Amino acid sequence: MSSTQATGREGLTSKGQATRERIVSAAADLIFDHGVAAVSMLDVRRAAKVSGSQLSHYFGDKQSLIRAVIASQAEAVIQAHQMPELGQLDSFAALDRWAQLNIQRLEQRDCQGGCNYGSLAGELVECDDSLRADLAAGFDRWEQLFRHGLTLMCDRGDLRPDADPEQLTYALMAALQGGMLLAQTARDTAPLKAALSSVLEYLHCYAPSTPPRLSAPTAG
Repeated sequence: MSSTQATGREGLTSKGQATRERIVSAAADLIFDHGVAAVSMLDVRRAAKVSGSQLSHYFGDKQSLIRAVIASQAEAVIQAHQMPELGQLDSFAALDRWAQLNIQRLEQRDCQGGCNYGSLAGELVECDDSLRADLAAGFDRWEQLFRHGLTLMCDRGDLRPDADPEQLTYALMAALQGGMLLAQTARDTAPLKAALSSVLEYLHCYAPSTPPRLSAPTAG
């Protein structure tokens, strides 16, 4: 558990923790459906079925609640990427499956909502430095899963020595986030499918059977 997640949970009874998690879950659902600006603390209180004193006991203001939502959504992303069928994201098959699952989830929602965490970041990243830092920490945890898996592939020889796990991680994340946003806007999974298939094709270029690409000649 990250330090951000732990904030506000220390010393809670099991009942208190369950109440706090219910509040965070209700807030996350409301924010996903309506956006941060449109959701009030009263909306959250009603959705979570708690009193005003209960809500203020766990969250003194909206910002502290939003930070808890960020931490909760980041943890949900990590757990979704650690399901057994994805292993350590350390094979072409696992990454192909990861792409398929993202496409399937978006199809199930009729392309509404996009990436839960990415959408949250898009709304909040310029609002406050502390929120931006929380979002960046969540993205870094997510990216680390890909860095680790790609590094394992390099170490095993599944990827050529010239493959850069850091660069490839950013490519995978950018394809997912950009593809999700375009698919959400168009209400069509085609942009996400194109983005993910293209980045996975690019990744396959680093398989050992593929000759390394030649650098562009320099002038002079």
